[in-house]
Amino acid sequence: MVRLGRSGLTVSRLCLGTMNFGRVMDEAAAHLLLDAALEAGITFIDTANTYGWTERLGRSEEIIGSWLAGSDSRRERIVLATKVYGAMSDQPNDRGLSARNIVRSCEGSLRRLQTDYLDLYQMHHVDRSVPWEETLSALERLVAEGKVLYTGSSNFAGWDIARANERASVRHGLGLVSEQSLYNLCERTVELEVLPVCREYGVALLPWSPLHGGVLSGVLSRSDRARSVEGRPQKYAAAHGDQLTAFERLCAEMARSPAEIALAWLLHQDGVTAPVVGPRTPDQLAGCLRAMDVELSTDTQARLDAVFPGPGGPAPEAYAW
Repeated sequence: MVRLGRSGLTVSRLCLGTMNFGRVMDEAAAHLLLDAALEAGITFIDTANTYGWTERLGRSEEIIGSWLAGSDSRRERIVLATKVYGAMSDQPNDRGLSARNIVRSCEGSLRRLQTDYLDLYQMHHVDRSVPWEETLSALERLVAEGKVLYTGSSNFAGWDIARANERASVRHGLGLVSEQSLYNLCERTVELEVLPVCREYGVALLPWSPLHGGVLSGVLSRSDRARSVEGRPQKYAAAHGDQLTAFERLCAEMARSPAEIALAWLLHQDGVTAPVVGPRTPDQLAGCLRAMDVELSTDTQARLDAVFPGPGGPAPEAYAW
């Protein structure tokens, strides 16, 4: 367990992402995974109002809501997070970070999740067309009404995080306590500015796609390789085959799966609070849990840096003197 940034909220070191709920997992399978995660001590659950696209928008929240309704104790045992920004209809006001959409979207999420409050409400993307004062006032209203306890962001640039927290400070608000960003061994751009600003402002970094869409799950050595190298893994393997070969050899030396090493590396990064994992089966969930027991030596981390070089540190030193 770890604190969510500078807040007083405690969360598990892994966050269960539910983007697959209603898309590739039906309700029964999703409920089994939620049960297994909670039993294993993963109490941090993340979703978004738009998740469930192929079945219907909001389906992921509905599935979580029906699971919560199945037990009186589940809601109090978890930290529940969802997001606002994406279009929920073809109407122009049903998207973005206007006050209208934030408030209406929150009400919709609460209804689908069958709860009367959200532990963490996250802006899914920055909306540069809306003044910060409008966005912050809407979030403050939800906090004042007890519908939202903490606010966070996702896919924000470093300067967006700084601006949001500075504006909130002027308004005597707590500001953002978390940021969800794309971060993994293959994609380390956040080390330039997002990760440093999160450390400076006490904002928890919650990396999404920690296995880079399956690229870091062992695509070259898995028995179902023909199926595992479709889509992003296929394109990445074609362009970076030598890199993945070196990575998977290193994992084999350690007698650990590539997914375990990739997750363990994230957990070793200063400023990372809880990677958002998206297992589809209890076996995949067990693999995520094993990553928490992996200790990476300084030498091993250096070898991983050699295989997957980052940007060279924070800006501007990464590219200037």
